[in-house]
Amino acid sequence: MARNGINKREIDKWARDLVKETNKSLERAQRRNPPRVSAQIEATSSGVPGEVTGYLAGLLLWLDDREKQNSSRYTDVTAFPEELGLEDEDPAILALQLDQHGLVEILRAMGTTTHVCLTDAGRVAVRELNDLQKDRAARIRHAIDAQLRWLFDTGSDQAPVNPALFLATPGSYFAGTEISRTDLHQALAYLAEHNLIERIDTDPPTVAITPQGVSCALAGGSVQDHVNQPRPGTTYNNFMPNAKGVIIGEQQHFTQNNTDGVDPTLFVQLAGYVGQVSPILGLSEDDRVELERVAQDLHTEATSGNPEPGRLRQFATQLKEHLLAATTTMAATQGIQMAEQALATLM
Repeated sequence: MARNGINKREIDKWARDLVKETNKSLERAQRRNPPRVSAQIEATSSGVPGEVTGYLAGLLLWLDDREKQNSSRYTDVTAFPEELGLEDEDPAILALQLDQHGLVEILRAMGTTTHVCLTDAGRVAVRELNDLQKDRAARIRHAIDAQLRWLFDTGSDQAPVNPALFLATPGSYFAGTEISRTDLHQALAYLAEHNLIERIDTDPPTVAITPQGVSCALAGGSVQDHVNQPRPGTTYNNFMPNAKGVIIGEQQHFTQNNTDGVDPTLFVQLAGYVGQVSPILGLSEDDRVELERVAQDLHTEATSGNPEPGRLRQFATQLKEHLLAATTTMAATQGIQMAEQALATLM
């Protein structure tokens, strides 16, 4: 399993070595599942309409290439899914989608919807895609986000997965080009550095998405949004009702001195937050009462004269497990993140 306290240099070396060691597995996967062109783009960085992503963006680049090779104005897009082995893609639907965005013109006079040519807007979109390919930061952000989403979808129940197999999937393409192994190792290093994945000592080497990685994926934003979100401050303004509705926490500007070097602030905030949101987590009555009991135990320990790190870890871990078992909501996700942040202070 991952070692606690591993530094950034070690993480970077591990990610680089992992990608090298899994090349053979990747090659086998690519023979079984040939890569499909998928030009994932960032609408905020490009003039291409936000809906024109994936195979649609890839089709735009393909049409531009065909126009340069063939003097004929119209191109039959039926060849696009055939060449890439996209058996489930209807070329007529792809053409209609691009037509809706004004990026192609369909030759309807022939009674078919698969013969198209790029419009001026389509040629501008192609230029935007080509420019986007030069944006290294955008490509790395895509690799990080796509890798985490793929791990979330592939590694059910946080099962270990060979991360190099990601390179044989559509998500490994950015703006029509395949991300490199260097991009992949940087993405893995970033995810590991921020505790969103952990390395597993297997042969071939694998990784598993962590509970924090699951929370990030469920939140729906980017990894950068998750990493850059502000940490809770040192002021405690929460109220925590217990199972009987009694307020057991009402501190303002919570401070505490102790000799063990433990800052209990995040644990106090976690207990107060869980007490507030427990009624909306979709738990049974028994589970809700148990959740609030553990939150009260955590609050009592965290506000004691000299909180014991082991008990803080025990109660915070129990709260996290209860929240993971709750109905997936933003309230539960936020509680899980707060628990992970509190536990991280004990590392």
